[in-house]
Amino acid sequence: MESSKVFLLFFFLSVIQVVFVTSTEFQVGDKSNGWEVPKSKSDQDMYNEWASKNRFKVNDTLNFNFKKDADSVMVVTEAQYEKCHSDKPIFTSKDGDSVFKLDRPGLFYFISGTDGHCEKGQKMIVKVLASPAAAETESPPPSQSVNQNATAETPASNDHANHVDKKNYAVAMHAAAAITLTTAVMSFLGVFFF
Repeated sequence: MESSKVFLLFFFLSVIQVVFVTSTEFQVGDKSNGWEVPKSKSDQDMYNEWASKNRFKVNDTLNFNFKKDADSVMVVTEAQYEKCHSDKPIFTSKDGDSVFKLDRPGLFYFISGTDGHCEKGQKMIVKVLASPAAAETESPPPSQSVNQNATAETPASNDHANHVDKKNYAVAMHAAAAITLTTAVMSFLGVFFF
C-alpha cells in the first residue's frame, strides 16, 4: 500500500514538471545580431521579422544582449511604440544582458530607449499566445511596417529561421522529456524499494 502512494506521488510530480517546464528563452535577434540598431535601411524591420518567425507563449523569456550603458530596452504601450518615445515605460533595462518574462498572452511592444535608435528600426512587437497548443496552430503576427526597399527572403534564410525555431522548441522539449524520464525512473524504483 505504501509503495502505491509513493508511485502516485512521483507520477503526479512528473505530470506537474511537464506542465511547468515548457518555457523557452529566446535570444532577441538571434546570436548574430543581438539588440542593436539595424545596420541599413533594408534591415529596419528585422526585429519584427525575427519575432514573426518565432512562436511565443506565456512564461517564455526574451534575452536582450547589447552594450551596457550604450543602449537599453523598454517595454511600452502601442501609442509609445508608434511614437518611438516613452517617458514612463512599463519596463526598462540598461544592463546589457536583460531578460524579460512574457507573463501574459497578447502583444508586447519593445523599443530602444536610446535617442534615435527606435526611429532607425530598433523596435519590435511580440505576440504571445495563450497556450502551447495555440502556438502550433496560430499564424505569425503580421509585420507592422512595410519596408519598400526590403528584398524578398531567400530559401536559405528561411531554412535558417526554421532551424532556429526548431532548435528553440527542441531545447524546451528535451528538458521536459529528460525531467519526465528521470521522474518516471524514480517512480518505478520507489515502487520496488519502498
